[in-house]
Amino acid sequence: MAEARPLRLLALHGYRQSARRLRQRTGALRKALRGRAELVAIDAPHRLPTSAEDDPDGDDPPRGWWFSGPGTFEAGEAAAAPAGLEESLSAVAAALAEHGPFDGLLGFSQGAALAAMVCALRARGDPRFPVSFAVLVAAFASRAPAHGHFYREPIALPTLHVVGDTDAVIAAPLSRELAQCFVEPVVLTHPGGHFIPAAPAQKKAYLEFLERFCPGQGQAQGAGEV
Repeated sequence: MAEARPLRLLALHGYRQSARRLRQRTGALRKALRGRAELVAIDAPHRLPTSAEDDPDGDDPPRGWWFSGPGTFEAGEAAAAPAGLEESLSAVAAALAEHGPFDGLLGFSQGAALAAMVCALRARGDPRFPVSFAVLVAAFASRAPAHGHFYREPIALPTLHVVGDTDAVIAAPLSRELAQCFVEPVVLTHPGGHFIPAAPAQKKAYLEFLERFCPGQGQAQGAGEV
């Protein structure tokens, strides 16, 4: 019998990151998933002003998926006029169509918040987003009232929520709050902060979750903590 192909996950980076930076920061995760899943990262459509911490050559500018204020973003801000989300949803839809097929999504921080919105649209039957699951790391629900419709109904798409107990950027309660918007979330906690963990305990949890979606495998049921 031929070996099952690896799952393909469209990967969405965090605010002030890029596809290249996400690839650099997921080396341990990609090694842990080798043969089981591959990550394909894309850039957010909105370029941000560079700072002293950014690439001095300027060929990899920081990017964002949407803004809570003019050229800025704060996860906890209830933005009255958020901007840029529709362009980002279109960018994700285009990547799924042009580089697919994909099995699921992996998002980090703002990218995970965007992935959760995509899950909500997919659960409602939006044909632009043919994915079966998502891995959401340091995710949160947008506080913008204009985005409230994403969370009004329980989201019936399988998700793994990765929560850092000492995350100082996206506090753990914010990620847990988002998880409760899903029908059967699996929550993976780790003692670290704002990063994508890939230690043996997390590797085991990733693989157990992803096994549900491998070709030829039946989907397991049930939410919980791991």
